[in-house]
Order: sequence, then structure tokens, then C-alpha cells
Amino acid sequence: MGMKKVKVRVPATTANLGPGFDVLALALRLYNTVEMEVGSGKSKKKLQIDIVGEGKNNLPRDRRNIVYRAAKLVFDRFHFAPRTLYLKLINRIPLASGLGSSAAARIGGLVSANRLCGERLSREEILDLAAEIEGHADNVSAAMAGGLTVSCISSSKGRKGREIEILKLNAPENLSCVVCIPNFQIMTRRARKILPQTVKFEQAVFTSSRVAMLLAALIKRRYEFLRMAMEDKLHQPYRRRLVKGMEVVFKEALKAGALGVSLSGAGPSILAFTASSPRSCAERVGEAMRRAFARYKVESKYLVLGIDKQGTKIV
Repeated sequence: MGMKKVKVRVPATTANLGPGFDVLALALRLYNTVEMEVGSGKSKKKLQIDIVGEGKNNLPRDRRNIVYRAAKLVFDRFHFAPRTLYLKLINRIPLASGLGSSAAARIGGLVSANRLCGERLSREEILDLAAEIEGHADNVSAAMAGGLTVSCISSSKGRKGREIEILKLNAPENLSCVVCIPNFQIMTRRARKILPQTVKFEQAVFTSSRVAMLLAALIKRRYEFLRMAMEDKLHQPYRRRLVKGMEVVFKEALKAGALGVSLSGAGPSILAFTASSPRSCAERVGEAMRRAFARYKVESKYLVLGIDKQGTKIV
């Protein structure tokens, strides 16, 4: 048993970026912080969880809390049963909005607990665990590594028996992310249920050409291709039923100067890329998206965020 107290910062993430369904994700400069302390006099109770910010009125403060549940997986693995456990969660990532709040919570819990157990799990092992409990690897990969990540689940055990292979690309330069967050939530489970079991061959080819173009455009900084490269026919056409006004919001964002636009993760947030300077361009795009949602009587707010390059860090 090493330390008694740890503080971990985890970024928000935007997954898919349009066509890269369950494959691509990007870390954003918006953070949740997990503070974890064992066996302190701070708490008379066996488990005490304080929550500040997003979800402070409705997230569970008992054993159902997903940060706690992730931490407990690590504690159980190493037969560590703290007498008391104090958690302080400072949440800035909106819940169920397509910005990776559950991935951030799980990574925060796993990394904190691992640190308190003496760093016995490697980053790869933490990622495998996180992807297993999250159900897909895209958000957890970017949250852990930062930047732009590509994740693949191997059909057979890959290198060194890995379940998931991840490549981190250099984060695109000179781009801002404008995220417009409407005032309603979509649970990922529901957003997955709406998807078809099979797609036509042409839809698959259309989407794979877009993923290839998207990666090429980001790597070569040919941002004029983003508009086309962020189209897809695998999930966005089906999910528009869950996000009122989605297509109009896309259209208005592009009209206001966005380089490309997509649903953020499973939605309902919408992500637009803009050039990072002047900032006024990003503000204009954010405002255009907010007004487009308002036409459908949907309140929303927007954030202009840079790209996080560091991923999860102990602070």
C-alpha cells in the first residue's frame, strides 16, 4: 500500500467525429477531477462521496456511484479493503450529453485506485478494464491518452494478448472545437438501440471512405476536406430522430463558418471544428448552433474548447 491520497484529472472526449463510429475520439480541454483518500479521519462513514458541479443533485453518493464502482474493481483485484474511503468528484463534463462523462468517471476511478494500490496495473491494463466496463473503447482511449485516438478491438488476441489496440495521433493543430450542448440528455443505450442491425454495402463504403479522408485531412491539416469527411451513413442518419433539429443545426454551423460538423458521441451535443483564430469565428458558429436549436424550442449552450494533448494525469 503506497499513498493515502490522490487527485486525478480526466478530460472530456468527443467520439466518432462523424464517420469514425466506435473508432475515433478526441480529448477536449474540459476536465473532471477525482480526489480519493483512504483511511483518513475525514470521514466517520466507511464511504463518503462529495460531488461538486455537474450531477451534484442527482448522481448517487453510495456504492452505485460509477467512480466508486470502477475503483472497487481495482481494490478487489489486489485484495485491498480500505477502512474508510473519501471521494470528492469535481464534475465539469455535462452528463449524458455525448462528451464522455461516464468514460471520464470510470478512468478517474480506475487510475486513482491504481495509484493508491501502488501502480500495479499498467496503462494498457487500465484501458482494457475501462473499455470492458464502458462497452466500447473510443472515449476511454482518448480520455486516457489525450489527443486523437484510433481504437480497434482485435478479432483474436492481438499483440501481447491485448484486447484493444490504440494508436494516438498528433492532435490536430490550429483547430478549435465548438460544442453545442442542448438542454436534454440521451442515454447511450437508447442511442445504440435505434441503430439498424445491418447496413447496405454502399453505406459501408461511403462511411469508410469518409473515415480515411477524415484522418488524412487531420494529419495533413487539409481542413477544407473536413466538411465532406465528417459525413456518415452508419449512425447519424438514425440518431437524428433523437436530436430535434440536428440537420438544421449542422447546416447553420457550416453556414457560419464551421470547417466540419458532427454529433458528439451518441449526442445530443453537436461538435463543430473551426479555425482556432480568430476566436470570433468559433463564437459565431456556437451562436448559430444555439439559435438553430432555439427554432425547435430547444435551449442550448455552447463551449469553445481546445484539444487536450495530455490525457489523464495525476495532479
